[in-house]
Amino acid sequence: MAEGKGDESTLTVLLAFGANLGIAVAKGFAALATGSASMAAETAHSVADTFNEVLLLVGLRRSGRPADRRHPLGYGKERYIWTLLVAVAIFGMGALFSFYQGVQRLTGHSGEGAEESSPAIAYAVLGVAFVLEAVSWQQAARQVRDAARAERLPLIAYIRRTDEPTSVSVLLEDSAALIGVLIAFGGLGMHQLTGSAAWDAAGSLLIGVLLTAVALVLGRINVNLLTGTQADPRIVADVRERLAAAPEVDWVVDIITVTFGADQVLVCARLDFAESAGSGDIERACVRMARELREAHEEINEVFLEPVPRDDPDLRERVIARYGRSLRPKESDG
Repeated sequence: MAEGKGDESTLTVLLAFGANLGIAVAKGFAALATGSASMAAETAHSVADTFNEVLLLVGLRRSGRPADRRHPLGYGKERYIWTLLVAVAIFGMGALFSFYQGVQRLTGHSGEGAEESSPAIAYAVLGVAFVLEAVSWQQAARQVRDAARAERLPLIAYIRRTDEPTSVSVLLEDSAALIGVLIAFGGLGMHQLTGSAAWDAAGSLLIGVLLTAVALVLGRINVNLLTGTQADPRIVADVRERLAAAPEVDWVVDIITVTFGADQVLVCARLDFAESAGSGDIERACVRMARELREAHEEINEVFLEPVPRDDPDLRERVIARYGRSLRPKESDG
């Protein structure tokens, strides 16, 4: 499952890279020909997106390396680092340059440009860019929608919970690119109609705001993943229910799940075993329960089960501090 998702994510990123590279070159020529601040901002936007696809490809490749002695849980989280760098690049290479272009034009430090004499160049480039971005957006949107459907989650909820941010990054980038093309088109059109460069400047500033918003959303998603999030709440509830239902277990004292990569979940549980269970019974039960959890959920890679007494006061305080209450036995919602 993870390998299939990785292949599709690679296809999505490669398609976005090809589209953005062509668009960046075309927009660059149009910006030079027209002198438009909006076109210059859009050029920076597409250059940043092209660079970002390279970062995403690096992240996909490096995060797929197998576990080794120094990294016993693998390199899954490295994908989040590279995607976080994408958010930084969107802001640093795209948003800041767009703000700069807009301010320059508003304060009169940029010439009037040539867009009044040859606006057709910019309009043609923006039209082609919109079509290419739409093709890339369609692939990213399809992948994200299919993943959300497979997880039985609404699209927004999936984007918030996903542990595979690559396709989401491309989707957000392409969505911003499509909106940015429309903003640039509007800025150029109003500049041509009114003769006021303020409209062109406003378009550049709006593109900067748009890219800043995308960078913040991507940054938030990846910071949460890097700092360690729990698994899907439905997986957590099912794990707790399965452990509590085991005949050898009297009480699920504590349970922790951590996402450490795309479709990679670590489960740690502290269990109070029945007093009648001997050491051999506990060993066999732990092996069986770990196997059952991995079979029930492909995302679960590692399972650690620890026998502890339910009345340990220090442990009880830590559990209450984490969940606001202690876990109840034999209940999936405890």
